[in-house]
Amino acid sequence: MIKKTALVTGSRRGIGLGIARALAGEGYHVILSATRPAADCEDLVQSFLDAGQSAAYLPCDISIPAQRQAVIDEILRRHGRLDLLVNNAGVAPSVRRDLLEMTEDSFDRVLDVNLKGTFFLCQLAANRMIALLETGLADYRPRIVNIGSISAYTASVNRGEYCISKAGVSMVTKLFADRLAPYGIPVFEVRPGIIRTDMTAGVEEKYKRMIEEEGVTPIRRLGQPEDVAACVLAAAGGLLDFATGQVLNADGGFHIRRL
Repeated sequence: MIKKTALVTGSRRGIGLGIARALAGEGYHVILSATRPAADCEDLVQSFLDAGQSAAYLPCDISIPAQRQAVIDEILRRHGRLDLLVNNAGVAPSVRRDLLEMTEDSFDRVLDVNLKGTFFLCQLAANRMIALLETGLADYRPRIVNIGSISAYTASVNRGEYCISKAGVSMVTKLFADRLAPYGIPVFEVRPGIIRTDMTAGVEEKYKRMIEEEGVTPIRRLGQPEDVAACVLAAAGGLLDFATGQVLNADGGFHIRRL
């Protein structure tokens, strides 16, 4: 039986790990990836193997071209295929600063990972996927899913660089959905809202109050990584292929405009 291979970037914890576990549960061989050395992630990989799932770990800082190239090359060397790319890796500003005080260093760091890294990993994977399609590889219907954010359209003036990067990811998805459509490679964006992760831990109480007491989202609870993973499974499963370029909002209804 052919085992499909998925690369999930930024999957050592949080949303990425939730996505990786969901895909492994559906029978994918999952390549976990983050910036930490492989030796630091042996227990993580073992947790998949202990659950009877198929997984491996490859380190990659997606902001570095040579590392992007290396991770794709290694996946193809080992498995001969890449069925799904999930671009989840991302960073927040190290320090939240007002828009009038944002530094160029912070802007460059966030966009190098969140936007530039995502774009060029899409480009690299897309070219390899096209080449594999042309070989007639059996049972091969590749897809790309980019993890965006409600910050793509929600202004947060104390982390403007993050908002700009996620707005860019939204356009990256549209561009690749358009360009890859002739090859039958669908591309989707999953757009998380307020999700309980390490990244939001510092402001969780604020978000809980906004959601549970003020009703900022129609569904009055914090999202979980599993909520985002469910949308990735929907995009990866093939039922949405004719909707290439679609945004799947994993946000508790935040995107609904209400009076």
